Amino acid sequence: MDSQASIAKVTALKTQIHVRVASVDDAPAIAAVYNYYVTETTVTFEEEPVSAAAMHQRMQAVWASSLPWWVAERDGEIAGYAYAGKWKGRSAYRFSTEVSIYVNPAHVRHDIGTEFYSRLLPTLKSLGMHVAIGVIALPNAASVSLHEKFGFVKAGHLKQVGFKFQQWIDVGFWQRIL
Repeated sequence: MDSQASIAKVTALKTQIHVRVASVDDAPAIAAVYNYYVTETTVTFEEEPVSAAAMHQRMQAVWASSLPWWVAERDGEIAGYAYAGKWKGRSAYRFSTEVSIYVNPAHVRHDIGTEFYSRLLPTLKSLGMHVAIGVIALPNAASVSLHEKFGFVKAGHLKQVGFKFQQWIDVGFWQRIL
């Protein structure tokens, strides 16, 4: 494929992605996306699928903190979701936020993560956030690459802190000053 055809393909994919604020009605689709990562990967340390009701409660907690939770739609389907949550509960952390993006496995490599961070990081800054933190189960080259593309730098590494699928898993922390 020549470069112009490649650019046209990427442009066509981007025009099909619609990012919007998540709604209560999205909870079942969001749970379905997340549960793939719960049951099939080490990306999350949860080991049991999450119900739509539990996902709705998580969404409500983010909204109660006045932080964003968004979905990306592509061809009428939830192609992924992104949100920012409190980093920690103590008040001195109030200007730091943990960011998370999950992409429906049917829509990976379609720049959905890029679309989210292109919008999420400026929004967080406008909300008065000072630091965005990405917590990444390692290895995960795609997530590391996405974070570093947006100026996140590795700030820490914890070895063998998770155990899932009969293996020990490291966790890395990437941060970006907004």
